[in-house]
Formats: sequence, structure tokens, C-alpha cells
Amino acid sequence: MPELPEVETTLRGVSPWLVGRTVREVIVRDKRLRWPIPDCIHELEGQTVTTGTRRGKYLLFCSNRGTLLLHLGMSGSLRVTDPDTPWRKHDHFALTTDRGKQIRLHDLRRFGAALWIEGAPENHPLLCDLGPEPLGEDFTATMLREACAGRTAPIKAVIMDSHVVVGVGNIYACEALFMAGIHPNKAAGKVSKARLAKLVAAIQEVLAASIEMGGTTLRDFLNEKGEPGYFKQTLRVYDREEELCHSCQTKVKRVVMSNRSTFYCPKCQK
Repeated sequence: MPELPEVETTLRGVSPWLVGRTVREVIVRDKRLRWPIPDCIHELEGQTVTTGTRRGKYLLFCSNRGTLLLHLGMSGSLRVTDPDTPWRKHDHFALTTDRGKQIRLHDLRRFGAALWIEGAPENHPLLCDLGPEPLGEDFTATMLREACAGRTAPIKAVIMDSHVVVGVGNIYACEALFMAGIHPNKAAGKVSKARLAKLVAAIQEVLAASIEMGGTTLRDFLNEKGEPGYFKQTLRVYDREEELCHSCQTKVKRVVMSNRSTFYCPKCQK
């Protein structure tokens, strides 16, 4: 699944082609995504896109009439292309701009979304209960300590909870916990504030580094140019089961937590 760095990379890639441009045509080739694409999405036609932002893993493109919400789902991607480029089978939604370009949503598994929001986007049901952005000022050790207080849930599950903090997906949770030296299965309420401060810094460092490198190369994700990201080359534990830890030469272990593969070093993480 595209995680926060991949979504941020996509936003930065498509924004120059969409923000400040007028949408000449909205094309719905198949509305059967995670939620049906509403007919009112054509309200964007004739509107100028004023801003492009990201909230968690949601992309928001605002106009004076409303906001287009896009989600890449499990395997979706956006492409900037020419209108006469042949359509691919799973190109479900597109915008044609007055610049003569199309932004197409490609989604093999149909878990993505293209929705229309009237009014304040932050009040939409998909957005109103989200936690702070991990790279924002509101994500602090104090805030995380309050979220963890008294909880017996694994710390990994807590930092992946979008009500606590948005966008910390499986890959980056594994990497940040390794950097902070915290075992992923440790009860959240048992992690000291000092160690949580290290975890906050690690989450911010790993996400910022991945954004800088263009995201992580995964089976399905390609950026807006159709190229993979390169952060996978720097992964310390994720997807390295039985390989040697770069820090202590102990073999990296894998366990399944909440139906997700979790990778950690049994020596470095306590």
C-alpha cells in the first residue's frame, strides 16, 4: 500500500500540473471504487484548483466550489499524461486541465477513492477524527505519552492508529521502532517518555528521509512519473528476515502482528 511518503511524493509530483489550472473535463470511466464515485464530482469542471494538500494518506485538491478527495488505496497511482495516451484497463478516473494534460487515477484493486466534498474538508467523516500529522508541530513526545498512558496494546499498533497519528504505516513503524530501540510488541503504556521522545524523532526522521528519496519501492507503487522510489535500499529491518542487523549482526526476526509482518532486531530492540 502507498504510505505517507509515497502519497506526499505523488502530491508534489502532480501539483505543478494541477494547482492553478482549470479543470476542463472530469472523466469517470468506472465509478466502482472503494466508494462509488459520485456524479457531483463533475462540479469540478470549469473550476480552478487553488491548492493541493495531503491529510494523512488523502490527497485534497481545493476549488472555490468544493474539494476533490483522492485516495490511492492498496495499489493506486496518479499519472500525468497526454489526453491521447491510450487508456489502461484500470484507469478509472481522470481530470483534463486547460494545460492540455490529464491526471489519471489507476487502481488495479479498486480500494482507492475519488470523492467530492462541499464545505470544509476537515469536517468530512474520513478526515474529522484523524490524529496529528507526524511531521507537524502537534506530534510530540508529550502528546504520544498521553495517547499511550495505561494502554496494554503494542506500541507498534498505537503508532499505526490514525486516531493517534496519521500516516505511520507498517514499513515506517518497523523502521522507526528499530531506530528508537523499542521492541514492537512492548506495551505502549510501559514505554517511558524519554523513549517515546526518541520514537517521535525516529518517525519524523524516517518519514522525512523517505519523502526525500521518493518513497519506498514496493510491488505496486510507482510515482507520478511511473518510476519507483528508492528508500527501500536504506531499510534497516523491514523485509530483512534472517538477514544480519546492520548494527549488531544479530539476525532480523519477523512476527505477525495484527495480520501484518513485523520486522525487528531481538538484540537492539527491547
